[in-house]
Amino acid sequence: MKRGKKAEETAADGDNDNGTATAKKAKKGKEPEAPVMYDDPPDKMTSKDGRDADMKITSWNVDGLRAWVKKKGLDWVREEAPDVLCLQETKCAEKNLPADITSMPEYPHKYWAVSGEKEGYSGVGMLCKTEPIKVTYGIGKEEHDKEGRVITAEFPSFFLVTTYVPNAGRGLVRLDYRKTWDVDFRAYLSELDKQKPLVLCGDLNVAHQEIDLKNPKGNKKSAGFTPEEREGFSQLLKAGFVDSFRELYPEQTNAYTFWTYMMNARAKNVGWRLDYFLLSSALLPGLCDSKIRNKAMGSDHCPITLHLAV
Repeated sequence: MKRGKKAEETAADGDNDNGTATAKKAKKGKEPEAPVMYDDPPDKMTSKDGRDADMKITSWNVDGLRAWVKKKGLDWVREEAPDVLCLQETKCAEKNLPADITSMPEYPHKYWAVSGEKEGYSGVGMLCKTEPIKVTYGIGKEEHDKEGRVITAEFPSFFLVTTYVPNAGRGLVRLDYRKTWDVDFRAYLSELDKQKPLVLCGDLNVAHQEIDLKNPKGNKKSAGFTPEEREGFSQLLKAGFVDSFRELYPEQTNAYTFWTYMMNARAKNVGWRLDYFLLSSALLPGLCDSKIRNKAMGSDHCPITLHLAV
């Protein structure tokens, strides 16, 4: 469902930004403008309070784990070498996980949450170099947890939560459910935050502000950019969590993490920023960098990486 929905919307982005405009320019005999790409700057490895980064977390919506492995996604992971790798939209039952990933010696501690009802739907994974203190699945509500969308790992000084947030769907058929999810998930995170600070990562299926997608005007009624979904994200920030990328790069444009496969959208950089690292405010002094690895291929999303001093 996600692919078709996003494809239609972002294809509309392409029509608005690259179709009509190009046609007009062609009539005037001008060359179409070259797409504006985002160039991921060199990694910052020191926090504002002068500490060196000692925790590296990568998150990637792989849009089907088995296909992503065949596309050599693990080669990029080995080169990036995060301490923890979080994956979303794995779409793979645990019994069908590729041996290439289940046997990875770099990550001896692997955890998977899958959809209990629909095989090949949703699903998240977390691969750790160091064993967490405790790992839990879901948020304690069956209506959400049956879809395999959340894994929480407790480490000595923080919780790490990875999630694949439900999509509002083509025609916004799941928008009411999404609104319920947003309230319940925020309550879950706030309870965790009372125990120790947390890092939230994953595909949050929302572009928060107009700066976070190529064509905001054409997508105000599209899943991922409705007022309700954007407000849900705003409420997360009001609850004390910080969008790490915008904290460091508040005015950065053209920085996206998702592009439809249609309309040559990625080459044109007609995209959406749907993937995030949110931090408890208590972790903010240790924030070193929040990266968008938009050169990495293998999915319709690119990976993102967090450098943190903990």
